Amino acid sequence: MRRLAVAFIAAWVSLLPVSASAHALDPGYLDLAALGGETWRVTWRKPDVNGRPMPIEALLPAACAYDAPQPAFDGRAWTAVWIAACPGGLADGVIEIEGLARTSTDVLVRYELTPGEAQFRRLTAGQTSFAVPQSPSGFDILKSYTGLGVTHILEGADHLLFVLVLLLLVRDRARLLAAVTAFTIAHSITLAMASLGFLNVPSPPVEAVIALSIVFLAYELTLAPHRRDKIAMRFPWLVSFAFGLIHGLGFAGALREIGLPDNDIPLALFAFNAGVEIGQLLFIAGVLAVIWAARRLYPRLSRGAPALSRATGYAVGSVAAFWTLERIAGF
Repeated sequence: MRRLAVAFIAAWVSLLPVSASAHALDPGYLDLAALGGETWRVTWRKPDVNGRPMPIEALLPAACAYDAPQPAFDGRAWTAVWIAACPGGLADGVIEIEGLARTSTDVLVRYELTPGEAQFRRLTAGQTSFAVPQSPSGFDILKSYTGLGVTHILEGADHLLFVLVLLLLVRDRARLLAAVTAFTIAHSITLAMASLGFLNVPSPPVEAVIALSIVFLAYELTLAPHRRDKIAMRFPWLVSFAFGLIHGLGFAGALREIGLPDNDIPLALFAFNAGVEIGQLLFIAGVLAVIWAARRLYPRLSRGAPALSRATGYAVGSVAAFWTLERIAGF
């Protein structure tokens, strides 16, 4: 049973995309910037799929006249820019992303009814279109950015691995709660500061340090409890707070790429951060549920827990070490 459990964990981690980036949220992005005179500058960004643009297309309201060019690859996604004439404006018209229902990708739509007043809407495989309202509400921003935050954390392999190893390292419930709370507070601070422009740290070093933080925790997991770092074991909240500051900069990088509504930045920032926390709590609940179920179904697993922890530490650490080297090479 012990060998089976170790093999299962190793196989699970090996299935993670080795070159994954926690911040490769990579939704589609459609921007309609009002130029005045019933014309809009359209920027359409499609995710890259194996060197080709994802097969989705942006359809503007029926009244709009435009000729969309072929997208060009910018190193990360496929982007096209053009001018659309929409007599009568965008209000009450329908914006649709054709082909989105066949994907697991989100598309963030930024649009302006009048120059300088941006509104946002998030489209998914379950909702591929929407009618542009005459006066968008704050609820639309709250809903869109909360969903983006949840999606970002749940698709972020390195953030999830960090939380996973933290859960396995800290067995005491009170200390675990303190560590998770400290991580939340820390990344909320740097997320807000970086998104509002008070911090400006290049993305490549941040990505590398995030991967390195997982290596550090994974190494501790491979050690016997009495050999682990005394500060990390006594004050796990201190370690999680320090690394949380770095992870928050990673979240901010994704949020900067998506963009914030000019007229409601605080609400969008709050919603995105809330979405990240919801996704993180869902992941923690899922891991704890799996552990509880495994112990119920296979009581012998408890006796093999040390070996299982070490195997997980080696597997996660190997993946994180590769990420670290890959991201440093990308400088």
